[in-house]
Amino acid sequence: MFLEQSARSKYPAIKDLMRPDPHIKWTVTGLVLSQLLACWLVQGLAWRWLFFWAYAFGGCVNHSLTLAIHDISHNTAFGTGRPAHNRWFAIFANLPVGVPYAASFKKYHVDHHRYLGGDGLDVDIPTHLEGWFFCTPARKLLWLVLQPFFYSLRPLCVNPKAVTRMEVLNTLVQLVVDAAIFALWGIKPVAYLLASSLLGLGLHPISGHFVAEHYMFLKGHETYSYYGPLNWITFNVGYHMEHHDFPSIPGCNLPLVRKIAPEYYDHLPQHHSWVKVLWDFVFEDSLGPYARVKRVCKLAEDRL
Repeated sequence: MFLEQSARSKYPAIKDLMRPDPHIKWTVTGLVLSQLLACWLVQGLAWRWLFFWAYAFGGCVNHSLTLAIHDISHNTAFGTGRPAHNRWFAIFANLPVGVPYAASFKKYHVDHHRYLGGDGLDVDIPTHLEGWFFCTPARKLLWLVLQPFFYSLRPLCVNPKAVTRMEVLNTLVQLVVDAAIFALWGIKPVAYLLASSLLGLGLHPISGHFVAEHYMFLKGHETYSYYGPLNWITFNVGYHMEHHDFPSIPGCNLPLVRKIAPEYYDHLPQHHSWVKVLWDFVFEDSLGPYARVKRVCKLAEDRL
């Protein structure tokens, strides 16, 4: 893992992949507009159908948008020279999620890359309480269902940080949009958006990536890639080894990293199904919230 220097020196073409994604702005805009159209359409739906479509359609769209926010947090929409444009575009991508997310994600995701597995620094690592309690198949299943809550609340417990200006602005923009949707179309569209996020980020096929990325399915391997078809709707987040090696390369170009330098990736353990990842996580005794590599990291002086 982390073969950036050797791969870049051997394959200079990899550096050319470190450029903004020319399509992400239009893809994200289309996803946001599709959810706004869905808000209009669900006004007259029965609640049971509203929740069905929130899982089957809205869950896919909102989860995809959170992964677009992940990609944009690496300045892939407008490039490193226009960080403010990236931050505001992430807030735009955040709108159908229903709750403010983008600015806080950016703040903590820096540490995930800088201190991968760092005790008290990488908030992607489950807490001791999570590992102790969610240790049976039924409890692990519940943990997957509640993943959105753990993912959003864990940073406040493990590594609380001061609220930033962008987080305040993210919250204000989100509240205004939520209020506007409620004023225009009533409570059902708001419930649809929130249900899309909670269901789509919970026990959902796409959510397999949460477990697939860094849980230790094989001893000695803490990061895994997935090269299956769900990458098409998740901004290639499955190319996770490649992403950690080259975080400044947008998701659209990560398959090219593997194509250019296959000897660095093809021999590594990889996942072939996120659904199977979830199944194994629930029913394999060796897997659970504890199945993560945790290390003590020295705090960098220029921490963001």
